[in-house]
Amino acid sequence: MVLIKPLQMTDYPLRAPPTLLRQAALRPWRDKNMHTANWSYPTAVRFGAGRIRELAETCRTAGIFRPLLVTDRGLVNLPFLHAIVDNLRADGLEVSMFSDVDPNPTGDNLDAGVEAFRSGKHDGVVSIGGGSALDLGKLVGFMAGQRRPVWDFEDIGDWWTRADADAIAPNIAVPTTSGTGSELGRAGVLTRVDSQAKKIIFHPQVLPVAVIADPELAVSMPAWITAGTGMDAFAHCLEALSSPHFHPMSHGIALEGLRLVNENLETAFQEPNHLEARANMMAAAMMGAVAFQKGLGAVHALSHPIGGIYGTHHGTTNAVLIPAVLDLNRPAIEPMIERACAYLGITGGFDGFRGRVEALNAVLQIPTSLTALGLEQPDVDLIIAGALIDPSCGGNPVALDRQNLRAVLSASL
Repeated sequence: MVLIKPLQMTDYPLRAPPTLLRQAALRPWRDKNMHTANWSYPTAVRFGAGRIRELAETCRTAGIFRPLLVTDRGLVNLPFLHAIVDNLRADGLEVSMFSDVDPNPTGDNLDAGVEAFRSGKHDGVVSIGGGSALDLGKLVGFMAGQRRPVWDFEDIGDWWTRADADAIAPNIAVPTTSGTGSELGRAGVLTRVDSQAKKIIFHPQVLPVAVIADPELAVSMPAWITAGTGMDAFAHCLEALSSPHFHPMSHGIALEGLRLVNENLETAFQEPNHLEARANMMAAAMMGAVAFQKGLGAVHALSHPIGGIYGTHHGTTNAVLIPAVLDLNRPAIEPMIERACAYLGITGGFDGFRGRVEALNAVLQIPTSLTALGLEQPDVDLIIAGALIDPSCGGNPVALDRQNLRAVLSASL
């Protein structure tokens, strides 16, 4: 008997003919009359344009009557956010706002959020924004009733069992970007300032009790955020597809997520008000988050320490790293990528797929190198040391070591 840890699962070869898979794929987003759905995988998702109006009802269903609304500094003064707060108050909910959230959230941000939660006597969290706000909001709800430091709950072994599960406050996630998929995650990423390391904090009850995925909230995203977060979703799906662990459900979800990004990200970038493209990207982001239960790899193993040390945007960093990581993993994944290309409608096999990534990066105006991203003289040894201890390291299809990680960084610089 093989025992499989839930967050470390494996590759399942695609065997059905691609044409049959394409015909069998469920595509409600193709029909404008079917843009509304209720999902329960892995949590309750209210998906569709205009569904932000259901937030007060969603709070009550979750038993939240005094929510702390966690968002980031870039959203706190936008009219739509104040309209949300006004609507919650009009519905009788006692809400206050917390926005001390860095682009790469830190332990200090978390401490401030927990203090705001406790002092305001809140009974739950509503997180609105991108991955940073969602991650921090989830962790505020998680830590509000804990007595141990957050670092005691890092995603190592069974450390999550140290938490007092009865003291975890419910949280609701409202994404405004389409990349991290944090709204469907059981963990949050937090930067430990003293070591400049990103840590993954895990507990099953960090998963939001409900998600409102409203593509109308994404139309005001700046173009560079649309690009970076969209490529984050692409990286999640690609690395999950490439992972050697066993999780056939996630494998299939990753493949369809790649198709959605491939067919919709350019449109969302070039036509920000295109609701169908926004909806498809929002779906792809959530699919990527579900899929990477199967594993992540070298892209994320390197991106985490780079972001922790140099403060780069996570998704944009991923996009820069993908081509060199594809080259590293080619011996292990080329047949699988060729099968995927048949489904994705990409010609030219592995080289065609790699070329599509570079072409997509060019359209999205992604920096062409880590140097162009701002890493002019990076401490390569420090980045590699961080990558080798990152949890994503174990999901790469080619075993990672100092030599091949150095080659990836060299090619990316």
